[in-house]
Amino acid sequence: MSSSSSKTALLWLRRDLRLADNPALAHALARCERVVPVYIHAPDEEAPWQPGGAARWWQHHSLTALAGELAALGSALVVMRGESLPALRRLIAATGASECHWNRLYEPATVARDTAVKQALRADGVHCESHNAAMLFEPWTFKTGAGEPYRVFSPYWRRCVPALAEIPAPDPPPAALPPLPPGLDSLPVEALGLLPRIPWDQGLAATWRPGGAGAAARLDTFLEGAMRGYTDGRERPAEAGTSGLSPHLHWGELGPRQVLAAVRAAGGDVAADGAGHFVRELGWREFSLQMLFHFPQTPSEPLDPKFAHFPWRADDGALLGAWQRGRTGIPIVDAGMRQLWQTGWMHNRVRMVVASLLTKNLRLPWQEGARWFWDTLVDADLASNTQGWQWAAGSGADAAPYFRIFNPVRQGERFDPDGAYVRRWCPELAALPNKLIHQPWAAKPAALDALGVRLGRDYPAPVVDLKTSRAEALAAFEQIKQRH
Repeated sequence: MSSSSSKTALLWLRRDLRLADNPALAHALARCERVVPVYIHAPDEEAPWQPGGAARWWQHHSLTALAGELAALGSALVVMRGESLPALRRLIAATGASECHWNRLYEPATVARDTAVKQALRADGVHCESHNAAMLFEPWTFKTGAGEPYRVFSPYWRRCVPALAEIPAPDPPPAALPPLPPGLDSLPVEALGLLPRIPWDQGLAATWRPGGAGAAARLDTFLEGAMRGYTDGRERPAEAGTSGLSPHLHWGELGPRQVLAAVRAAGGDVAADGAGHFVRELGWREFSLQMLFHFPQTPSEPLDPKFAHFPWRADDGALLGAWQRGRTGIPIVDAGMRQLWQTGWMHNRVRMVVASLLTKNLRLPWQEGARWFWDTLVDADLASNTQGWQWAAGSGADAAPYFRIFNPVRQGERFDPDGAYVRRWCPELAALPNKLIHQPWAAKPAALDALGVRLGRDYPAPVVDLKTSRAEALAAFEQIKQRH
């Protein structure tokens, strides 16, 4: 057998598109003289949850940025397309690699794929190792006293908080990387066809900077500004009160260990104040991943089985289409849906409000909302998307002991009291006073007309009566309660 100093390892990159705090890279460098970074475009292996349109846009730019970082260190990114196992085998044959390292993913399809790849390559005599780059605590780390996965966030997070002190410091990026062997076939990132054919992505480009440098800049901006007031600021959609790190975390341009270390270095108390609330949001991400890992059916089926019988409303597409386009006539909802379409992102408070309207007032299946978010969010993450929509529908983990229905008018008045968020995304309502901005239908038509707004012409009339639809949703919930 050749000595370790002459060995070559493949670094199979997926959603860990960074060089710092990348355990697979660190292990490969420690064991082998040469490391070949490879990205294999195989979206069908993630079916039925292949990346949506906004996510593909991000993916293109993130891969391009990573390729530049690798080149600056003396290496390069090998880009391939097709089934992962045959592609890895071709690259192993071309490079003589004896090892393959990657960082774990936790979605049902990727778990199955990675398990099969590991078994096949090991049978070929290749040393395979997978590593943890995506989580502070992997899904199997904590169990309840009964040995079951946690299904309620608060006790789960109480178990996690003391262990935060034991999280290792993130590794810095390597100062240099060995060059690739000559003659390797590689596609340009553009050949993957990730960018939209019709240029609808201007708003995304104006809002985001995918890649490691963009992730670091956004984290620094947050730590220097919004983190201190995060507890309250994160609730106001008109303000830059959140971190905006979710897409960077999803694509692995930044890891949770890096975020935790940066919060501590900035003087944040991870168990208190704004920093504590922010780290708790990392905890929700962890909780969602462990829920998906242990309950892999939940992206399409309710966690609470009684919701399989929930009497959803029959829709000819009109209600769903109005919701998707931001044309429901409910201003805070329409503002959120328009923000989503233009920027590929929506404020978390508003995500809850729009999801409540869809599943409770419109009484349309949460799976429809989850699919729309999946295609339009740059941070579309199967675990977080599933958890959020199941929570909104009342069918998921950590659901309230009652059937929660948000009142979008009250939510708007409380969290967007001067209407700045609605005015930005629904400019046709900009002239309305604060007392009407969240419920224009409450004004007399003549008063609206004087402000240049006519419902049904300049802005839609509400597609649903909030009070009546709330009562219908509660009645529907009573039906399924009586079945169980």
